[in-house]
Amino acid sequence: MLIRGQRTLALACRRPNGEIYRYREPLRSPLQRPGAARLPFARGVVVLWESLSHGMRMLMRSAEVQLEDEPGAKLGSRGNGAVMAVALMGGLLLFVGLPYLVSQLLRAAIESVTVVNILEGLLRLALLVGYLFAISFMPDIRRVFAYHGAEHMTIHAFEHGEPLDPAHVAPYPTAHPRCGTAFLLFVVFVTIVLFAFLPRVSFAVDLVARLALVIPVAALSYELLKLGAKHERNPLMRAVIAPGLLLQRITTRRPDESMIEVAIASLEEALAGDRMVA
Repeated sequence: MLIRGQRTLALACRRPNGEIYRYREPLRSPLQRPGAARLPFARGVVVLWESLSHGMRMLMRSAEVQLEDEPGAKLGSRGNGAVMAVALMGGLLLFVGLPYLVSQLLRAAIESVTVVNILEGLLRLALLVGYLFAISFMPDIRRVFAYHGAEHMTIHAFEHGEPLDPAHVAPYPTAHPRCGTAFLLFVVFVTIVLFAFLPRVSFAVDLVARLALVIPVAALSYELLKLGAKHERNPLMRAVIAPGLLLQRITTRRPDESMIEVAIASLEEALAGDRMVA
């Protein structure tokens, strides 16, 4: 489990013998220094890229921990960039390209480009929810979603000043307003609004325009997520973040005590690292 502190990246996972492996490293990010990366909208792009990069790297490290008892078993880091590029391309094809192609088939029956664009966005939303719902039935993914819930519960407990132990973490909900799942949902909703006004010129031009808008859409969505989390007690903001919390009923599960222990270990490492470099 990976937790990003203010100045530290922390990882915790179970070794094959049941012990908890702990790892932390200083977080080197342009967001820690004055500059354009910290400006509104730009920071969302930086956070998105860093999340993908750090997540892939720490996933490889955790996999190596699982294989440490096997002689000669070591995963190389050379292919991390290629794997991430393939994953990004697959996501763009599924959630940007496919809805566009399907919506193009509706042009013969629907004259309004705006209506077709809105239907494209609704199809994108259905694909996202359907994809998450479908993979939630896979045993390994259900376990990942349970660890996801443990992470949120532990952060809730910390934010409420509770001691970091399973007994105090267990009562908290698995959903959290700053979750990446909520971010994905914001992205889809923003694309529905913005893409509704895009003209349809040709297959190539339309796809390039949609792909080019992915980054500004992600940046705007990040700012909305931060705003909603900062003012989560405001009735309007509660309505804004409610769909993201609802979607987390799919992407989180109630964890067992051993999963909560891993989440606590990861957060403790992040906090300890932040104290050392402060």
